[in-house]
Amino acid sequence: MTSPRTLLTAWNLKPKKQLGQNFLSDPSTSEMIANRSEISSDDVVLEIGAGLGALTIPLARVAKKVYAVEKDRQLTDLLKTELLVNQISNAVLIQENILNMDIAELAQNEGRKLVVMGNLPYNISSQILVQLIYSRTAVKRAVLMFQKELAQRITASSGCKDYGRLTVMLAYCADIRKLANIGANLFFPKPKVDSQVLEIKFKDMPDVPVNDEDFFFRVIKAAFGQRRKTLRNALAGSELQIDTDTATRALEAAEIDPSRRAETLTVAEFAGLSNRLGAMQLS
Repeated sequence: MTSPRTLLTAWNLKPKKQLGQNFLSDPSTSEMIANRSEISSDDVVLEIGAGLGALTIPLARVAKKVYAVEKDRQLTDLLKTELLVNQISNAVLIQENILNMDIAELAQNEGRKLVVMGNLPYNISSQILVQLIYSRTAVKRAVLMFQKELAQRITASSGCKDYGRLTVMLAYCADIRKLANIGANLFFPKPKVDSQVLEIKFKDMPDVPVNDEDFFFRVIKAAFGQRRKTLRNALAGSELQIDTDTATRALEAAEIDPSRRAETLTVAEFAGLSNRLGAMQLS
């Protein structure tokens, strides 16, 4: 693996801060991530942000196929050359913003669920996670690298300050485990914080039933939209367009104290609240 600094210099390129480009520079770390991801020869991998190929190349050596998605056109030209040099023939480069891709269509074309992998840029990590949640019937699991701050939010427990909208959405539909800690010194350029690799394994069926999943996600968003407020006031001042009385009645019907705040609710309590609010709006 040629160092990112050397490669970029040879191509007269510089990391783009606006795209959150921090390239993994340690080949043993790349191999470790590929190994702990337990990719098999039957897996089709969708890699988000292929960059300079630090993960693309070791993944392609074990997977059936790798779709390497990279938004930066200059990097796709470089990566194409790196794949040729390393004699990788089962990687398909896609120059595209991952948020514009139809993951379900790609999985359908392959006739199997995808394994999604990548070192996610911090500025769009949350959007990508929401996209994966909505596309999860096409995704077997995701192995993703996050800045440590976001990883802590994803894995937080109710009652913690890090507990938020993404925490609840993921806990509802996935099991999460930490695979590795990655030091900031293993990237070029060096970011200000360390990273963590998480495996997100989507459940066939959620543990708690909701009557309307889209509405359930809207309720979660509304509750955390003004997280310093009580649930009663946060819901009443949200895009759900309900008044304080309706919010209070729904919370009490779900056996939730209206004076509690969003970060104290479990996934099951959010499900109960969503079902109650939905029934009230239909009646």
